[in-house]
Parts: sequence; structure tokens; C-alpha cells
Amino acid sequence: MSVHMIYYKDGAKMMRPVLTREEYLSLRNGGEQQQLVKRIRDGEDGLKSKLLQMNYSCLPNEDGTLKGSKRMSTTIGMDVDHIDAGQMEAVCIRIMGKRAALGLLMLEKSARGGGYHLVFRRRPELSQEENLKWASELLEVEYDKGAKDITRVFFTTTNDELLFLDDEIFTIDHSPLTIDHSQADVAALQCCSSQEASPQTSAIKHQPSFDPEARYNGVLFKDIITKYWELFNSGKEPVEGDRNALTFELAVTIRSICDYSLERLLSIIPNYWGDNGEEWRKTIENALKEPRKGMPYRLKQVLQALKSQQGVKACGGTLTTPPPMPKKLPPLIRLLTKNVPWFYKPAVANAVFPGLGAHLHGVKFRYWDNVEHEATFMNVLIGRQSIGKGTIKKPIEYIMEDIKQRDLPNRQREAEWKQKNPGAKQKKDPRPTDICIQMLIDNLTDAVFNQRIVDAHNNGQRFIYTIVDEIEGLKKVTSRGTVDEVGLLIRKAFDNSDAGQERVGADSVSGIAPLRWNFNASTTPPNARKFFHKMVNDGTVSRLDVSTIIRSDDDDDTEPILGIYDHTFAQELKPYIDRLEAANGLIECPQAKKLALDIKQENKDAAKLYESEAYRVFSYRANVIAWLKGMVLYVAHGYKWSKEIADFVRWTQQYNLWCKMLYFGQQLEKELREEIEIQRQSGPQNLLELLSDEFTKPQYYQMRQQQGKTGSGDSTLRCWLARRYIVYDEVTGRYVKTEEYKRRFASN
Repeated sequence: MSVHMIYYKDGAKMMRPVLTREEYLSLRNGGEQQQLVKRIRDGEDGLKSKLLQMNYSCLPNEDGTLKGSKRMSTTIGMDVDHIDAGQMEAVCIRIMGKRAALGLLMLEKSARGGGYHLVFRRRPELSQEENLKWASELLEVEYDKGAKDITRVFFTTTNDELLFLDDEIFTIDHSPLTIDHSQADVAALQCCSSQEASPQTSAIKHQPSFDPEARYNGVLFKDIITKYWELFNSGKEPVEGDRNALTFELAVTIRSICDYSLERLLSIIPNYWGDNGEEWRKTIENALKEPRKGMPYRLKQVLQALKSQQGVKACGGTLTTPPPMPKKLPPLIRLLTKNVPWFYKPAVANAVFPGLGAHLHGVKFRYWDNVEHEATFMNVLIGRQSIGKGTIKKPIEYIMEDIKQRDLPNRQREAEWKQKNPGAKQKKDPRPTDICIQMLIDNLTDAVFNQRIVDAHNNGQRFIYTIVDEIEGLKKVTSRGTVDEVGLLIRKAFDNSDAGQERVGADSVSGIAPLRWNFNASTTPPNARKFFHKMVNDGTVSRLDVSTIIRSDDDDDTEPILGIYDHTFAQELKPYIDRLEAANGLIECPQAKKLALDIKQENKDAAKLYESEAYRVFSYRANVIAWLKGMVLYVAHGYKWSKEIADFVRWTQQYNLWCKMLYFGQQLEKELREEIEIQRQSGPQNLLELLSDEFTKPQYYQMRQQQGKTGSGDSTLRCWLARRYIVYDEVTGRYVKTEEYKRRFASN
């Protein structure tokens, strides 16, 4: 065996084998263990020594002692620590992608959450340290040099932190050592029994064959069941009074993805009867006796909901918390976020870029694909009402102050010219060509918006800028006042495409110029989904930089206290703004280019790993936006690249993706899936393939008519029944496609 638990007996460090998956999971998930991990993650590092300790690299001495052992097991325990927060997901993906070559047997997050512990098959021709070096080179990560001793122990986390576990790790090691377990290692067993039993431990107790790692198409069955209760029982598990009916329905729902196997269902469906395993087993057996109907619609709903969640997880956060912001920020971002509480910092850190980008003029950046981009940022902050979205305003106000002051005399000159040359009359004087007003109000006509675009271009290729409290306000930047017009402007602005108007009249405003338009807008989740409903799959949403504010229930009880913005803050900000204003021409940064290429590959791998088409689509421009932020910071910091900038770029890309997947991912997944279905159905097809997995006779007749077929079609139905392509369910009155049909036709 390769897994040993550490305990102390008469002051000596001892070890005993952990023989099964069930025992291993039970040890990890005791109530005390869970509380310790939580408190350590909250900053109580001193509690780490109280965690359960495991050794994966050696065998105990004859008396069970560990100290000084020279005998090696068939596995190696490796500690990979001090990983930057922005790279945690990438390192995990890399490890999982090379698990076959490595011989990976176990992967877990470390106690503090800043690294991983992994166990892999030992290469017997290499020493302990040589094995670690070999694995380090394979995975392109540094291992903890202090963990090269075979007797090194690892502080174990909970099952929630367990990312991968192969049953091979519990295989008996055929060495001459035999350990007398008649004494039962009393101290260790007492330690185990004192821990509280978690729900998962309880499930193991009543289900000897329970398999928490069982999956369907890469999705854990335990997640499928949890999502099922969430969708169809308000998140509540069955209890006395409804457990027979609800467990029966669950088993009927998921049996089609369990090969209609009793053993498989018993290994994944929890026993809600406690010690009464007979009733639990009988309920599942009865569910299997029901007529087979293909994959139920409920199951499809569950799997689709989980697929959308997978895309959120791919971004490095959880379903409720975004990927954590790097602790060490670039100086400019640290300055701009220093006056807000921690839960506002991510929103502020992203919201400042439209204003920063507006200070660059005549500047282009070359992406890794050789396409040139300008500093275009359109930030939408999504958060529920009264959560504090206004915290972004003060930093933006200070960033835009110099442009606001520069606009004042230009506004005055324009007003004076209008007085001398009133409308509807022949103009006496031509409008001054050096008027340039960059900050726009949110109530404009097409003529004014067009004039501002042309003026900004003719006076140094500058950006215009808008800030609105609610996303609906963007509809007022032109006369049309429609959501569709806003979407068109967003797409043009991101690509700096030509915009404007041509008019024949002498008094009409005419002109066409590249649209350089940055903006900040805020809204609530329902309004965001409503506003962008038609723009999720046309490239509009992917061009946005989306952020959010997440506050826990405890945080909501505390009124946020903001820092003071004053002259000192303005003076600290000024050097960064001056560097942006002074920049010109084509600017390149090799480090930023390489980082963007690395992120591109990581996104590709993550999209495959989590099977999320929406993540893949959103990731393309999210990478561009994050790279542009890195280039702006590169210029603002005096053309100096740093690890802090690189970490920030990685994080802001994942954060942007997380927000998009959270608010728009499910809709995009659905629309992309429908596109594929339409393509698949184009051209001549089998009529049965056009029908749902379950259909009625009227639906069949309707489909025949839609396909232009004549006659009743009853003979075709009889043929399908005879060939066992469908069966008739007398209870529901529906025809159901069979496994025989799917085997012969669905794969084509």
C-alpha cells in the first residue's frame, strides 16, 4: 500500500496503512478536519500542525515507526507550493494534462490554498530526489526542496480540495514487510473515531460501494445529483415522508446514463434511509423495472446547467466567488484601489481602464497575431441594487480630471461659435477645427456624436469617453435610442472601425472617422441579461470588459468606509497619467506578447477540459482585453514590465471570463448548441432523427407535413417499431427512441 496515516504513540511518530478509498475519504472529511482547513484558509496558519498527516513515500519500520525509515513505497509524494494565484488553474490543468505520463495517483490543494500536493508512481531506477526532479521538469513546476526526504509527511486537506484520486494508490505493495494489525493501532483509530461524521462519511458507512469519483462524461455523479435536487426539489435532499418517491424519480431520471445497471446506481445514489439499506435498494430496483424512455428531459436540463457551471469553474473561481485578485498589484492599480474595501477592489481595478485608455492618443499595440489594437475598453459593472457600484466613480473622476479641464475651454469656444453662427442660417465663420471635446454627456444627437468622433480623430487620434449610472443611458448617445444601435457602436469601437455620417446640406454635420469610444456603465444582473439578450452570440458581449461586486452576507452588514481622495492622491496619480499622455506611435512588449500566447493555449486547454464552448468563444477577446490592460500598465510604469503586471493580466482575463460566464454563459452555451443542431439537421435526413427522443403521434404527423411528406405515415411507424428503433410507452402515450436506434444512427 502507498498511503499511510501519521499518529503519535508514547511520543514517537508512527504510521499505519490506509487500505481503501472509503477509509481515506472518511479520514479526510471529519468535522474537525473541515473546520481546521477553513480556519487556516482564513489566516490561522498556526493550526496547520493539527491537520491529519499522510505519507506517500515510504513504508514503516517493523514496529510501525516512521523516523529514519529507508524503505521506499511504490509512490512519491510531491509538494508544489508558492504558486501565484493567477497561475493556480493553469498549473492544475498542466498536471492533469500530463497525468498519464506522470503516473498521477492523487492531487489535492495544499492547506493554505497556494499550492498542490500530488502523488505519482515511483521510477525505481531513480532516487527519491531524482524522482522529484524528473517530475518537476515534466510538469514545469518547482517542487519544495524541503520535501525530498522519503519520510516527509503532508498536511492533508478535505475531500472538497481533493482534485484527483486513483484507486491504484491503495494497491498492496508486495514487500516482505508484514504488520500485525491485531493491536489495531489504537491511538490512530481513536483519533479517527473522534472526528464528526460528515454527510459524505455517512453515505460511505451505509454504502460500502459508494464511489464519490464516479463520472458521466467527466461530470461527477454527485454533482449531477446535487444539481437535480437544486432544480427539482428546491435544493433539499429527500427526507422521511418523501424519500421513496423522490429517490425513485431520481433513479428513473439518471438510469439511462448508468447503463441501466443496478450496481452502478447503488454506487452513486445516496442512501436517504440511514441504516435501512434494504428499502433504499428496493426503491432503485423498482425504478429499473420502469419502461425505458431514452434520456429524460429533466436529465438534459441538469446536464446543461452543469455544463454552464463548468465554464464558470474553468475561470479559476467557484460558482459563488470569482478568481482571487493577486495580493501584490502593480503600483498604479494599488494606488487606484487603495481607498476602497477589499470586496470593491476587483471592480475598481477593472473599471479604471476606460479612463486610462482615453489618455492614449496616436498609440497602437501589436498583438501576437500582428493585428494592431488601440487602448479600447468598454467596462460594464454588474451588481445587485445598492451593493456599492458607485465606488468606481471617485478613482475615475481623478483619472479624467485633466481631460475634463481640457474640455472646458473647448466647450466655451464651441458655445461662442454657435452664438455667432445660429442654426438655420448661413454660417458666417467656419467651425474651428482644433475644437476637441472628449468627455460626453449621455444625451446626444447623432450629429453631436459624429462631430465628437471626427474632432477627436483630427486632433491627435484621441478617444471620446462616456460614463453612465445605468446601461440604459448608453441608448441616448445617439438619436436612434435603441439597444441595437448601442450594440453596433460597441462592435465598431472595439475594432476602431469607421463611423459617422454623410449629409448633403451645407449646415449638416458630415464626416467619417475611426470610432474610438471608451465607456463605463453599471447595471443589475436582470437588466444586463435583458439589455444584451440579442447580443450574447454576435460578438458584442465578448468585446466588453465585465466586472461585478460580490459581497457575503457578513459583509453586507458592514457599511463600507472609503479612503480619502485629495490633492495627495492626485499628485501620486499624475506621473502615470503624464506617461500615458506622452506616449505615441507603435508600442510593443515581448513579455506581454509571450504571456498572451501562453494564456491562449491555457484557455484552449481549459475549454477542452471543462467542455465549455462558451468559455472558448469568450476567451478569445478576453485575452485581447487583458493584454491591452497589460500594455497600458507597461506604458504607465515607464515602459517597464514586471511580475506584478503579468499576474494582474492573468487574473483580469480570468476575472472578465468568470463574470461573462456567470451572467451570459448559460445563454451562449444554449445558442451555440442550437447552432450546431441546426447545422447537423441541414440537408436530407432521416425523419426519425428530426423527432425528439420522445414524441407523440400528432407530433410525428406534424413533422411529416413540415418535411413535405404525403400519406398518414403509419406504415413507417410500424417499420420503426418492428426494427426496434422505437418503443411505444402505453403509460405516457409516447414513442421513445431505443438504444438500438442510437447505436446505429445517433453517432452518424
